[in-house]
Amino acid sequence: MTQLKVLQPDKSGINRRKHSVAVREVSLFGSRNQRFGMWSAGILALIMLSPFLWTVGLSLKSNQELMLGTEAVFHFPYTLQNYLDILKSSSVFGWLKNSFIVSCCMTAGVLILSSLGGYAFAKLEFPYKNTLYIVVLMGLAVPEQAVIIARHQIFSLLGLHNTYASLVLPGLAGPFGVFLMTQFFKAIPSEITEAAVLDGASKFKVFWKVLLPLTLPAQATLGILTFLTSWNDYFWPLISATEQEMFTLTVGIASSQMNFAQSEGLGYLSSQAVFSALPIILVYIFFQKHIVTAVAGGAVKQ
Repeated sequence: MTQLKVLQPDKSGINRRKHSVAVREVSLFGSRNQRFGMWSAGILALIMLSPFLWTVGLSLKSNQELMLGTEAVFHFPYTLQNYLDILKSSSVFGWLKNSFIVSCCMTAGVLILSSLGGYAFAKLEFPYKNTLYIVVLMGLAVPEQAVIIARHQIFSLLGLHNTYASLVLPGLAGPFGVFLMTQFFKAIPSEITEAAVLDGASKFKVFWKVLLPLTLPAQATLGILTFLTSWNDYFWPLISATEQEMFTLTVGIASSQMNFAQSEGLGYLSSQAVFSALPIILVYIFFQKHIVTAVAGGAVKQ
């Protein structure tokens, strides 16, 4: 008697085919999302960069061409003559020097004072500590414009206008820096401090030798943000510096725009704007990780 064999489907093969189809669908879905995200990010980046790219285009055209219309930006030839004129200008380099001096001094001062204040509020005990800390944090809610008149009168009485001191001192006592460093010092385990004290270290030695090296990420973030803020500051330098020799780069370029009729033209002013933005662009390129960390709030350990 002949026996018939019933062929059973290969379930393993079916499962493999289903799995491969599912993988293809997921990968296709994922690639679509990635492409959509990349295109969206590219379009947003182009929109945000368009004013800067337009300024760069203006800076590469001669003033004679721009007098015929700004549509000359889209046509060749381009020239670097405006940037060569900047390199020959002593006033622009004077403004650049002032901006570097003010930004570097303010950054160093903020790091020192904020680290000392943060260590005191986080690790030391003294009367009315919490009350004083709240008072410091209240400074975050006070806009600069609210105290500008009193600040101007104080510096006028002291005779400090048109000096580097008048440009640097107001920015040293920033409450944000104290807050950032306080939170970071609080995140450091107390056992580290106690072990250093048992080894005979003084309070300042504990701060300088033990705790301060552990706060380098917060210091890097605070230093970068302080430098960028100081470099872009316009309001207070405009009030405090009335002599051209003490102008920062932002005030100097603004004064050139105010005297547009006596200036070298739109192309030259645009090249000044691009020239002033180059240090900021370099800072963003080399320190973008710390900047993103600061914006995301990740600089403070939880």
